[in-house]
Amino acid sequence: MKLKKTNVLIAAVLFCSICFSQQLPQFTQYMFNTMSINPAYAGSRGTLNVTALHRSQWLGIDRGPTTQTLSVHAPLENEKIGLGLSVINDSPGFENFVFIYGDFSYTIKTGEKTKLAFGLKAGLTHYNLDQIFLNDPLVVEDPFFGNYSDRWNPNVGVGAYWHTNKWYLGLSAPRIINTNYNETESADGISFVAQERIGYFFTGGYVFDLSESTKLKPSFLVKATNGAPISVDFSAHALIKDKFWIGGSYRYNVNTASLAGLADFQVSKEIRVGYAYDHYLSDLRPFTGGTHEIILIYEVFKTKRIKSPRYF
Repeated sequence: MKLKKTNVLIAAVLFCSICFSQQLPQFTQYMFNTMSINPAYAGSRGTLNVTALHRSQWLGIDRGPTTQTLSVHAPLENEKIGLGLSVINDSPGFENFVFIYGDFSYTIKTGEKTKLAFGLKAGLTHYNLDQIFLNDPLVVEDPFFGNYSDRWNPNVGVGAYWHTNKWYLGLSAPRIINTNYNETESADGISFVAQERIGYFFTGGYVFDLSESTKLKPSFLVKATNGAPISVDFSAHALIKDKFWIGGSYRYNVNTASLAGLADFQVSKEIRVGYAYDHYLSDLRPFTGGTHEIILIYEVFKTKRIKSPRYF
């Protein structure tokens, strides 16, 4: 009995480590998937934009995290207001999150070439535990998981996005309401907490002209979540003849570090596809085949509205 209780406690600890270490989904191609983290980005492309992404993390590890995102956004006729919809399906281990959020942005001019957008995100988050996990005999007998929340919970987020055609800075908190998905307390007063904590994202990037046909775009992302280590991403892309992006990135926090290679190709004026591969440098490396990420971007171009290339 003591051994069984120990195993359940270990499972609970591992469960909590997943819950707290990856509160919000992370993306290697964050610079092309900004709508998922910042509502102020809605409409900033100047046309209808549809972005889909799939991420398979920690290949080779059973129940490694997987994430799918779909975002649609566009400006209204006056271009000051942007509207969007973002859907994220995130499965870190035995947990599953579904985020369905509407996005609104309002843009003002702050200079001859600079614009500042303010964004609001509102919607629902659904949380549940995998039935295979709940059917495990050790879990069935454990009071920690007796009353977890399998329901939809409302939330809101905010963001700001300051940009020109050459650079951008963004600051956002996609979900600002703390939600506890499990309210069970055992007889000895110990409770398992599955809480959606506030995450903050600070992003930025710049485009340098190296030659008439080649540009360099460095970018960064800093992610801070209450109760979790700060994560920092540094990336750099070379854009060749406005057709082919190639680059790399480095991610670091106190628990892990990784290097990634990225490549994107402009198939046509409307369609772009991209791929990223993460190679881990931490103690996790011997146990996983890395992480794969695929992105597909579709845009509807109107010549009168799109006056210059968009690099982010």
